[in-house]
Amino acid sequence: MTLQFLATALVVVLIPGTGVIYTLAVGLGRGRGPAIWAALGCTVGIVPHLLAATLGLAALLHASAVLFTAVKFAGVAYLLWLAWQALAADGALNVSENRTREPGWVTARRGALINILNPKLSIFFLALLPPFLSGDPATATAEMTALGTIFMGLTFAVFTLYGIFAAAARDRVLSSRRAMRWMSRSFAAIFAGLAGRLALERA
Repeated sequence: MTLQFLATALVVVLIPGTGVIYTLAVGLGRGRGPAIWAALGCTVGIVPHLLAATLGLAALLHASAVLFTAVKFAGVAYLLWLAWQALAADGALNVSENRTREPGWVTARRGALINILNPKLSIFFLALLPPFLSGDPATATAEMTALGTIFMGLTFAVFTLYGIFAAAARDRVLSSRRAMRWMSRSFAAIFAGLAGRLALERA
């Protein structure tokens, strides 16, 4: 069962989502170190959703339209803000040559908020994890925690690889002003599109 979960989780993590896009943007815009911080932040942002799924709070979020909508539109606003950060000349996600350094924890916090403000993640884990449990109520919490930890480990590893790949391509992108503008606008469009998709999500 663990191998089946590993295969399933790996497929899920490999699919580019908001966290991957953020990590790629940071890798291209700031380099390898910040990209690893971005991957760490996105991974930490999973923790509240795993806890919610383990404690049954995800079902409450699913049942409460008001709570779901509130978290959802906070996430929409945040993604639109990230889109602006990719467009603005001094924005945190703008791809440019001269970047001011920022503490790693700031980059990580930005990534964590991306996942924390996505209410669908709690419901996703509530659906993903239970089929891989043994069925013993006495060990369910421990098993959910173990599976969640494995998922987080895979997330950090895969996101880090995405970030390192983006950082490796950074020099080529920075050699062309046209490419830098194109990448910044592309990231802005992607974040705006993800915001629109999240706005249409239903509990």
